[in-house]
Amino acid sequence: MVHDRANWRSKTRRAALALTVAALPLACLDGASVYAQSIMRSPNLNIGSRIPSINSTVMPRIDPNIANLRARPACSYAYRDSNGECSDKPVSSADGGGSGGSSGKNKNKNSGPLSKLPQTVLNSRAIAGEIVAEIDGSLSDAQADELARRHRLERIGSQNFPLIGATIGLFRIVDRRTVETVGRELAADGARSVQANFRYALQDQKTAITEGDPAQYALLKLRLPQAHTLAHGANVTIAIIDSGIDIRHPELANAIVGSFDALGSKEGPHVHGTGIAGAIVSHARLMGSAPAARILAIRAFGVAPGGAESTSFVILKGLDYAAANGAQIVNMSFAGPKDGLIERGIAATAAKGIVMVAAAGNAGPKSPPLYPAVNANVIAVSATDAQDKLFAASNRGGHIAVAAPGVDIFLPAPDEKYQMTSGTSFSAAYVSGLAALMLERNPALKPGEVRAILMKTARDLGSPGRDDLFGAGEADAFAAVSAAVTAPAPVAAVSGTPAAEKVEVRQDVPSTRDLNPPGAAMASDKSAVREAHRPAAQ
Repeated sequence: MVHDRANWRSKTRRAALALTVAALPLACLDGASVYAQSIMRSPNLNIGSRIPSINSTVMPRIDPNIANLRARPACSYAYRDSNGECSDKPVSSADGGGSGGSSGKNKNKNSGPLSKLPQTVLNSRAIAGEIVAEIDGSLSDAQADELARRHRLERIGSQNFPLIGATIGLFRIVDRRTVETVGRELAADGARSVQANFRYALQDQKTAITEGDPAQYALLKLRLPQAHTLAHGANVTIAIIDSGIDIRHPELANAIVGSFDALGSKEGPHVHGTGIAGAIVSHARLMGSAPAARILAIRAFGVAPGGAESTSFVILKGLDYAAANGAQIVNMSFAGPKDGLIERGIAATAAKGIVMVAAAGNAGPKSPPLYPAVNANVIAVSATDAQDKLFAASNRGGHIAVAAPGVDIFLPAPDEKYQMTSGTSFSAAYVSGLAALMLERNPALKPGEVRAILMKTARDLGSPGRDDLFGAGEADAFAAVSAAVTAPAPVAAVSGTPAAEKVEVRQDVPSTRDLNPPGAAMASDKSAVREAHRPAAQ
């Protein structure tokens, strides 16, 4: 019995050993399979085709780590910084992202985070201790300095602005008095329109979306391939008031016809400004909404401790330059508080017949309205994603005119790189390009007519009719450009009024231009999200 039991145990051990050995190859194969799926592989980006064939109802699934074109240790999108490196915690999704600049050897201080704060509130509504005031334009610098000394101020600078017909001084309060107190004292000495020097923030937002879109779904959503059979934005000048633009990026070759640094800085190109320009005029491997438009690159946003920002005084410089240098459209992908000085500048810009487009803002549904988008002279744009859903951070309100793609947008970035980014900033840029297409077809269109056509031809989203999320709906480039050659549309009513009934647009409009745009006007940059090394030609 004992011998039989020993034999049984011995046989059992041998059988178990045999099963273990037999299972070893299978276990190794299984382990290798899991490992392969967890390693990020360099995606095969074929961006050669400017008009990708995409099923608009089923969006392509792309490697979520598209922005990093080199194989790196495994980790998810949300745990990667702008250089593609793994982090031990999710990267912040606050507006502007955690690391917005150019990666690689050409890093510079201006490529830092656009903002470490959520867009629901700016770090501060105004620059502490600074005021702007309209002063007597006949004063010399010495007399302006004397005015400042009398009121215990330091004059930072002053400039005549032909746009608004006034000389504006920028002053620093050197003691603890409030803006209101100083304003009353200056007003008694003949100064006018004294106010705080308000802050403005760029409207992009780093997101943890798990799908990218190098195929540019926005092209199909906006029906840009069809629109480009009619116009490319040729001979239309768009001023971009933003951060620095990488004018050497291949996507922007020959597109920049003028540059102005309202900051007087030596900062290099920035991701946000480059991305905005790219959304409008990309024409190499990507396609912008108006690839033949001409760009006035106006740097008004510079890096600050809280991120890239600007002020009332600097933005007014940008508007003044745009109006004086032939801008037909002004793109304003930034937001801030209501500002009497900027409102005055916008009113003067509108009086010159210049179309103005602004980002609705990324402060979300509970945010109060942000400016300049709320101004009745401005076309306010909210953002949608590839499924036509509203971008969660997009501002709402009766002032929204139309919506456009603004989530996971694939755009150029400084140093010949590319980025994946989100924000109402880029939705506004696309619509600025659409306005350029319309003006090429019908240069006589007035700003109110451009707005009315965009709203009348938009594809309805959300609740039937106009709503506070999408405005009149998602912009339709082909319908808008087709309608631009008809009789002028009635001027769209201001905020809160339903858009006119949508028009039927023929689909058989004959082509007037080759679909491939000329290799002229283009632009691009990259927003403070993730960036990618320049994709290799496929």
